[in-house]
Amino acid sequence: MDDAAENILASLGRVHLVDLMASEGLPSDSYKMCVSTLMQSLAQYSAAIIQLSPADGALLRSGLDSARFFFHQRGYNSNEAVHSDDSREWCKTSGYYVDSQMCLEMYDYRPGITATDPSGEMELPPSGLPDIFSVLGKVSRDILDAISFSLNLRSCAFTEILDNIPLRSQEVSSSVLSACCHSRPSLEGGHQHSIASQDNGHLLMFSEQEQQIDKTLLTLVKSDMSGLYIKDLHGHWILVDGDIGPHDVIVYSGLALYQETAGYVNPAVHKTEVGIHVCMFGRCSLMFKFMPRSVARLSGSEMRAAGHGVDAQFQVPIQVNDFMQTDRFSDQLFPKTEPSLHTEQDSASFNSVMNKKKGNTRTKPLPPSKRLRQEAQRVLKERVQDIADKKGVKLRFCNLKECESHILSLDSPCENTRTEIGWPQGVPFVHPHDLPNKAKLGFLEAYEPGWTASQQEMELSSIET
Repeated sequence: MDDAAENILASLGRVHLVDLMASEGLPSDSYKMCVSTLMQSLAQYSAAIIQLSPADGALLRSGLDSARFFFHQRGYNSNEAVHSDDSREWCKTSGYYVDSQMCLEMYDYRPGITATDPSGEMELPPSGLPDIFSVLGKVSRDILDAISFSLNLRSCAFTEILDNIPLRSQEVSSSVLSACCHSRPSLEGGHQHSIASQDNGHLLMFSEQEQQIDKTLLTLVKSDMSGLYIKDLHGHWILVDGDIGPHDVIVYSGLALYQETAGYVNPAVHKTEVGIHVCMFGRCSLMFKFMPRSVARLSGSEMRAAGHGVDAQFQVPIQVNDFMQTDRFSDQLFPKTEPSLHTEQDSASFNSVMNKKKGNTRTKPLPPSKRLRQEAQRVLKERVQDIADKKGVKLRFCNLKECESHILSLDSPCENTRTEIGWPQGVPFVHPHDLPNKAKLGFLEAYEPGWTASQQEMELSSIET
C-alpha cells in the first residue's frame, strides 16, 4: 500500500488557496492553472490538498490542540451521549456524542444551535470552533466557485442551494464542524470489530464500517496524524493525508455535489485507518462538512443552462431534506454487499461499481449506443474542455437541427470556435450527449487517440444491428 500511496501522492493536486480565489475581470493564468489542477485531482482521486495561509493554518492547529485536550479531560459514560442514526436529525446534531462501535467521539459545532450537556447546562466546546467554521466555510465557497468556473457555469452558481451568509434570525446552519477523536485508549466501554494486517512493519486497524460516501457538497479535513484513505479512479485505496504540510487541509467531494453537477464530479469513497499503537490522545481531527441548505432543491438546472448533457436520473429535482434521508443515491454508486475480510474483494466490488458507471461491466454490458454516449461525455470533460480552457474558449453548443446547416457554411456562428478547438469536420457543434451515433464516433476519433478506424467499424456495426 505504501508504494502505491507514494506514487499517487506525488500527483494528488495541491493548490494554494490564495491562487484559487476568484477576482473581477479576466481569469489570470495562475487561477486557470490552479483550477485545472484542482479539477484533475478531483477527477482522478476525488480529493485535493488545499494550502491555507499561515494564519489560518495556525488557527486549525490550535483547534486540533484544543480538541485533543477536550476529549482527553472528558470522562466517558456509555449512557451519556449516544450517536443517533436517525437521518431526520441530519441538520440538528450539536454537542458531544460517541459511537462506541467505531471507538469514535465527536463534538459537533453547528451555528444556530446551543449545545447542552445531559443536565441541561450549556456545554463548553473545544475553543476556536466558530473561527474555524468561518474560515473553512469561506474556503469551501472558493472551491465551489472554482468548480463552477471549470464547468463553465455562471458565477456563484451554487449560491441558491447554500446557507445565507451570515445566517438570518432563527436560521440553523446546514453545514457542521466536527471535532473528532478516533480510538482514544481511555474510552472505556468502546467496542470495535476490526481486522489487523501487517503493512510495512506496522499493524493497522481497519474499522468495521470500512467505506463511506458523505452526502455533502464538500468535506474538509485536518488531522494530527495520517489515516484517511480514499479510493482513486481505479479502485485503489490511497493515503491522502500522509504527506501534508502544517497549513494544508484535505478536501474531498460528496454525493450532493455529484447530484447537483449531474454526475460530473464524482463523490469520494473513504475510510479511516488507525494504528494500534496510537498515542494517549487517540487520533484527533477537525472535519468540516459543507452542506446544501435543507429547504433547497438539487436539480442540475445550472448544468443544463450551461449546455451540459444531463442524464435522466439527474433531471428530476429532489428536496435536500429528502436526499439526506435516503440511501438510494449512494447505493446506486456503492451497492451494499456482505462484509468481507479481504481487501482484494473490497477493491473488486468498487471496480465493479465504477465499471457499471462507465458502461464496461462484463456481466451486464450496456447497449452500444449508451456506451458511446458515456464515452463521448467523458472525452468532452477530459479532453475538449481542457483544450477550450487553455485557449480561453467558452463552449456554447448549437442546436442540432440548426448546426446541420452551419457545418456546410464558411461563415457560421460556431465556425471560429470549431476551428479553435479542432472540432472534427462534418460533425455538428452540439453537445456530444446529443450527437447522432455516427457523429459520436467521428467526435471520439478526433479527440481520443485510442479510437481507431477498426474500432469505429466494430462499434458502428454493433449499433446498426
